[in-house]
Amino acid sequence: MSKVLIIGAGGVGSVTTHKCAGLSDIFTDIVLASRTLSKCDAIAHEVLKRTGKKITTARLDVDNVQDTIAFIEKMRPDVVVNLALPYQDLPLMDACLATGVDYLDTANYEPPNEAKFEYKWQWAYRQKFEDKGIMALLGSGFDPGVTNVFCAWAQKHHFDEIHTLDIIDCNAGDHGQHFATNFNPEINIREITQRGRYWEHGEWVETDPLAWSMDYEFPEGIGSKKCYLMYHEELESLVMHLKGLKRARFWMTFSQQYLTHLKVLENVGMTGIEPVNYKGQEIVPLQFLKEVLPEPASLGPLTQGRTCIGCLLKGIKDGKSKTLYVYNICSHEAAFKEVGSQAISYTTGVPAMIGAMLMIQKKWHKKGVWHMEQFDPDPFMDALNIHGLPWKAVEL
Repeated sequence: MSKVLIIGAGGVGSVTTHKCAGLSDIFTDIVLASRTLSKCDAIAHEVLKRTGKKITTARLDVDNVQDTIAFIEKMRPDVVVNLALPYQDLPLMDACLATGVDYLDTANYEPPNEAKFEYKWQWAYRQKFEDKGIMALLGSGFDPGVTNVFCAWAQKHHFDEIHTLDIIDCNAGDHGQHFATNFNPEINIREITQRGRYWEHGEWVETDPLAWSMDYEFPEGIGSKKCYLMYHEELESLVMHLKGLKRARFWMTFSQQYLTHLKVLENVGMTGIEPVNYKGQEIVPLQFLKEVLPEPASLGPLTQGRTCIGCLLKGIKDGKSKTLYVYNICSHEAAFKEVGSQAISYTTGVPAMIGAMLMIQKKWHKKGVWHMEQFDPDPFMDALNIHGLPWKAVEL
């Protein structure tokens, strides 16, 4: 018997709930909570229709730590899966500490008033979680998440040393909208408009936002796409845990139409995170923009094409140079057919379920605060093949 509490009723929350419901022998009880009860109820209705599994729904404002503590004590879950906004990581970790419940998230904490992507706030909880005898698993999505596990698997089975790492994220899908983001617009745009960073020779090097690009030939007919260098949080932990690493970078594809819209919005101040006074009311431009853009969950039936996310690794094995590309391709249409979501939500929601499953099964379980690459990658890699995200490894 095990119970999972899923926080967040967006596209990722929907996927994770569906996938947990399909494993009722592991997740015997599922509770889905968010600020908007109607969203939870809509997901519960779809889950019942698709899987026959009844789940419990509730309204919960996780910014109120005392209310969250009371709710967790009432529900008594085995693990809390945080699929809310990154601003809410620390309040939920506080609630898990107070109640002695394991914690999992898919993105690092981000302070609301500053677009700062660092793990230092969550690393500060290490001793507290260890003393409490509970576990926090950070970044159990795709990137971060699966990309970390790809690296750990490559390090375990294919390399003595990994010298360079390029994480390359391609969404080759098309939703037909003039401008829309595939996950929370506020978080997405904050991420993209920040300065780029990469690791080289033991230090971080900064670039102007989206100033560096490369063309990359993606496999299985996706073809050549322009990729832009960004900073992404998994680099911060991977540079600590990969042996021999000399350079690590993260790349993401964007269409020219998307970048043109983004530049215009940025130029007129709509991507700003500082409040402006409008007729006596304080409004954050980016939060207003989020409200007028298409809801990411609504893009599911509209999106066609595939994603391709992988790790290009170069290093040494038995004294010889080696290059390995480990990747997953996910179909937007197949994801929608299975769980009613596009592939961006699917590729994040499935790993969240797998991480929670391995924690419940105690295959991955240590006291304290941990990253994905710090565990044995094999059970996670096996689960990806079973639960909808099959991967390939190609020596180049």
